[in-house]
Amino acid sequence: MQIFDRIADLRSALERSRRAGRTIGFVPTMGALHDGHLALIERARGECDIVVVSIFVNPTQFGESEDFALYPRDLGRDSALCERSGADIVFAPPVDEMYPRPMETVVSVEPLGSDLIGAVRPGHFRGVATVVSKLFNIVGPHRAYFGEKDFQQLTIIRRMVEDLASPVRIVGVATVREEDGLAMSSRNVRLTPEDRVASRVLSQALDLGARMIEGGEGDVEAVLSAMRGLIAREPRADLASLDIRSADGLAPIETMGREPVVMLITARFGKVLLIDQREAAAPHAGINRKMAS
Repeated sequence: MQIFDRIADLRSALERSRRAGRTIGFVPTMGALHDGHLALIERARGECDIVVVSIFVNPTQFGESEDFALYPRDLGRDSALCERSGADIVFAPPVDEMYPRPMETVVSVEPLGSDLIGAVRPGHFRGVATVVSKLFNIVGPHRAYFGEKDFQQLTIIRRMVEDLASPVRIVGVATVREEDGLAMSSRNVRLTPEDRVASRVLSQALDLGARMIEGGEGDVEAVLSAMRGLIAREPRADLASLDIRSADGLAPIETMGREPVVMLITARFGKVLLIDQREAAAPHAGINRKMAS
């Protein structure tokens, strides 16, 4: 496995593969890798000739009061995990390589980027879309892999690629969870032992909502009310947002129809902000498998 920290060197190496007709799969990460990331790498390994993983803690997607300085960084550990999972190349640029001067060009997918998590973290998705667009331009992948846990991010990236006619296929990969149901996240390691136990309430609320929807409950507010009630019984959970949206594009809905929906939760446990999601469908509808293709 090769490790590059300069754009020109990475491009040169990939150009040789591209001329040889090899397909390039790309997994963008901020490091602090866990089994969820490794599932993306393994999926790419099974579908592409060359697998590139970027490890870059992107400062432009953190707000002023957020945890950029505290975000865990261990390139040696992450690189070893990438190699074991089948990556061919790791791209780990320093900040001044990605942003040699302040960016005057940004990518903003609106209004979706300011909705849901975007309302809780203003500017976050502008930073995400901009850095992902830049990484696509650097790597030039045929396929790029994103976890469905970050459902809004996945939806935004899909829309960005469609709007800009970018020649990359976006592949969504199912959420990987801990044994107790908590969605794997790089932020989980920052939870106190008490908050780690309390955080199970997120997956429990999603399970409750899914049972209601799949059992035939058609009233969105009834499902949300039941989920809020369950979360409220956990005093360590500070619910920031809870929504049920169309799984195709995250449009607001008031009643369940024939199309699958997605439940999205954002909650704080101490100083740690966690997100989770789950798709569900009424008994007469099927889960939209497009998100996993």
